[in-house]
Amino acid sequence: MEDLLREYLPIIIFLGLAIVIGLVLILAAVVLAVRSPDPEKLSAYECGFNAFDDARMKFDVRFYLVAILFIIFDLEIAFLFPWAVAFQDVGMVGFWSMMVFLAVLTIGFAYEWKKGALEWE
Repeated sequence: MEDLLREYLPIIIFLGLAIVIGLVLILAAVVLAVRSPDPEKLSAYECGFNAFDDARMKFDVRFYLVAILFIIFDLEIAFLFPWAVAFQDVGMVGFWSMMVFLAVLTIGFAYEWKKGALEWE
């Protein structure tokens, strides 16, 4: 039993240190935070409408479109990392499969660009 506890000691120390650091940072933010935000901080930023306004108001669907496009292309690019790590092991089939994937990604990006989904007015 003592050996088992000795094996888990680094994990317990790590978790304890993480909790202490987290609490210190939260308390530091509460103590040191500025209580009067400037008008720039309260202005419309990425969401397109004023903060602390009516939550049921309508706003432009382009915000959703840009967010969805970002997530789609970001996740597709994330597939390149495992492929790049195992590049020497995938062979020609893996190489050409990724080229087809990148071609589809490029065609989709060109289509979105041509349709004006990335234009902001």
